[in-house]
Amino acid sequence: MKYKYENIEEFTGFKSWTDKRKIDTLLEIDCSLYAHLGTDSTKAEKEEVKRRSIEIYRTIKTLDKQLGDELLYSEDLKQ
Repeated sequence: MKYKYENIEEFTGFKSWTDKRKIDTLLEIDCSLYAHLGTDSTKAEKEEVKRRSIEIYRTIKTLDKQLGDELLYSEDLKQ
């Protein structure tokens, strides 16, 4: 099943999923957000994707602090 950004709270609460599976799904959602941006995307759309991406990284940080910190740090370097 393909999950979307809107489903994050749902599947991160699954007790049957490992943290690795949750992180992999979060990263797939993050990739999908960026993959759907194009040259015709507005600045507002790009900023929304970046905001959602940072929220995904913060969620990852609750599951794996080191990985979440590294992702957030790399996002800070882009600015």
